[in-house]
Amino acid sequence: MEAEARCAAPLRVFEALRLLGTALQSSSAPSTVWFKESSQKNLRSRDFLVPRGTLKNSFPDGEVPADVIEKLRSLAAPGLPPIKNCLQSEAGLLVQLDRPAVFRQVLKDFTPYLRPPSSADSGPDVVILNCAPLHSNKALEALRLSHLRAVLIADHLAEVLTLQGKHVYRVPAAFCTEVEGFLSQLGISWPSSADAPALEETVSCFKDLLRDCDEDTGDVDSAQSPGAIRVQLKTSAEKHNICLQGYDPNLDFFLVNEDDLRHIARLQRSVQAATSPCTVLHIVSCEEEFHQQKLDLLWRLVLPSTGDVAQKHLVCGRVKVVNSASAVTCSQYFQMRKSQMLEASVMKYGDSVQGESWDEIINSLTSAAIKFELLATPHRSQVNLNLEETNITTKGTKSGAFVMYNCARLATMFDSYNSAVSQGIYPEFPPARELSYSSLCEEGEWLLLFNYIMMLPEVLSQSGQMSSTSPGIRVTANTEVICKFLVSLSMDFSCYYNRVHILGEPLPHLFSRMFARLQLMKGVQSVLHSALKTLHIMPLTQI
Repeated sequence: MEAEARCAAPLRVFEALRLLGTALQSSSAPSTVWFKESSQKNLRSRDFLVPRGTLKNSFPDGEVPADVIEKLRSLAAPGLPPIKNCLQSEAGLLVQLDRPAVFRQVLKDFTPYLRPPSSADSGPDVVILNCAPLHSNKALEALRLSHLRAVLIADHLAEVLTLQGKHVYRVPAAFCTEVEGFLSQLGISWPSSADAPALEETVSCFKDLLRDCDEDTGDVDSAQSPGAIRVQLKTSAEKHNICLQGYDPNLDFFLVNEDDLRHIARLQRSVQAATSPCTVLHIVSCEEEFHQQKLDLLWRLVLPSTGDVAQKHLVCGRVKVVNSASAVTCSQYFQMRKSQMLEASVMKYGDSVQGESWDEIINSLTSAAIKFELLATPHRSQVNLNLEETNITTKGTKSGAFVMYNCARLATMFDSYNSAVSQGIYPEFPPARELSYSSLCEEGEWLLLFNYIMMLPEVLSQSGQMSSTSPGIRVTANTEVICKFLVSLSMDFSCYYNRVHILGEPLPHLFSRMFARLQLMKGVQSVLHSALKTLHIMPLTQI
């Protein structure tokens, strides 16, 4: 039964690192850090390593006792990949996995590797994602590139947090229809509905509460802020014992208008809709961070009960367009990238680039290119856009278009196989459990399995990791890791695809290896599609 449980459990790389570390620690040695190898050069000789320098901190002269090495060789547990050997070398203590057994266990059913691992995370089950730029009722022309970046990050986080089992509410649920149409071009379907009538009542109630909460609060009549209410934030916060740790020390007066009150009314409605304690995550551009902090405090003032709601701020860095004398709107950015993508496609495929199907392909490539440009940089760092840059097309190996191009290559390969089956050239694909994976001995094959298929659950988990209990109000998230993972996977797949002829000669003695490779390619394709889904990018099926 124990052996069956080990075989049934998905193999987890980070579980392997934990178990290997525990095995060394239990030998009376201090805690030892293992590393997963990822480079093709190092993977030729090992899969996990404790560097020699680290070993010297745990064992005399850096020599590991023979009984400890033997214990590691025989280590077996659910989630731990089968170990072939453990030995000490000049590099340190290394572990080599039983690769044919790992191939077999992963590829016979790779669906568990397309989602994050189950977690004992005690964080809140409900997350309210407040995308600050979408609260504005301004036209599309007022949506800046930094706003678009914040929207893309919010959309991506909503997907990965949902995959991790969180209940995600997206705020606001109503915004400019022109902006909504533009976002739909990018594959973003942010939930939208008309404001309920109760919102006006809430706004009116908030006005009354503000006027009563402080003797220095009052209406302001001016051409700039007609009907605004002046609130002393710092004084009122101190009076209500609101902790200001992490807030900008310059927060003082706030001229509150109806849009501000609508903003916090939408948040309040979402909190009321949540069925359990929640965290509110404000996603905001750095230019508007100060204003969002004011709204955070304003909400606490008008409704002191919100002090029980954790509010955190995820701040997105600027988007700077280099070599541009004037500001570039989101519409202009999209059209320029679309024009470049069309031009590159015509140069590569000629006059065939026309018609409805090619329009869809160009739009998909443009959407992917824009998302990778704005998401592949850590969210707190500035993005520098060169709109004259042509490497966003399929010529560049670090672009979304390159990832899409490799999706199309995989789809075309499977179409070719299915066509050959219908013609009787190849036999039908056998069940994955019946395949022999011992023929998968190419370096690139282990690289694709070990670095990507087996690593996707960890990447999906990492992409949504953030601390909502850290001091202060700012949090960071690893929103860039999916883009980097997809680019790296596409580059390694492309190298393998260019070197290895996957659909071999239709000779019976070659079918076993061909089917094993095709099953590996199915795993790669599923990983690509699953990761792209978190970005709301539809993979190309032809090009």
